[in-house]
Parts: sequence; C-alpha cells; structure tokens
Amino acid sequence: MSRFTQLTTQLSAALLTGMMSMLAAAATPEQLLDGYRNQAGRAPQAAQGQTFFLTQHGGQWSCASCHGSRPSDEGKHASTGKLIRPLAPAANAQRFTDPQKVEKWFKRNCKDVLERECTAAEKADVLAWLLTVQP
Repeated sequence: MSRFTQLTTQLSAALLTGMMSMLAAAATPEQLLDGYRNQAGRAPQAAQGQTFFLTQHGGQWSCASCHGSRPSDEGKHASTGKLIRPLAPAANAQRFTDPQKVEKWFKRNCKDVLERECTAAEKADVLAWLLTVQP
C-alpha cells in the first residue's frame, strides 16, 4: 500500500469517526425530554411547564421576561436588549438539538430566574410545554 493510500485511508477513518461523534451528540427535543423524564422519575406536565415559564420566581424575572410570553416569537433579553430567536422547537428547528447547549442555557437562565438550577422535573415540564407551542 502506498504512503498516499495509507494517508487517505487514515484521513477517511478520522473524518468518519468525527462525523459519527457529531451525530451521537445530536439530539432531538423529544430525546432530551425523555432524558429529563427519566431523571425526574415522573411524566412531564406541559400545563405546569407553561405556568413555570410565565411566572416570576422570587426575583423580578420569569422565563418570559426574555423569551416572551409566546415562545414561538422572537424574544429580547430584558437587560441587554439582545434579540433571542424563538424558543419553541416548532418555530426554531435548532432549539433543543445540542444537549451541551441545552444544559448550559438551562443552568444560566434558571440561575437568573430562580437563583438556583432547575430540577429535571422543571426542565421536563417546560420542554413538554414548548413542544406544544406552534408558530
């Protein structure tokens, strides 16, 4: 086997491995919801998720303060004014497809709104509701 063939084979294998890991990291909102359901040990409650999303929790903010009361529309950050793309997966196909990003934003936003991290049940409830929201 020539050196060129060896390098081409190695490069192809590396690219294939990289693509497979990217696909393994990809998720669907439904897969994430299943994970939160399993962690919470109970079925998600979409109505509770809607209430949670719209309610101020201890401080002056709710999830809706930045994401808007209609998460199928664009929101705007309450203090910076930065535009936020729609949160509902039906209005923004990129939402809830990267588990690391989902966890990062849940952690940050829950600390802003609740002054603590969200529980798996709270995440499940909110995501269950967001999956029902249509544009």
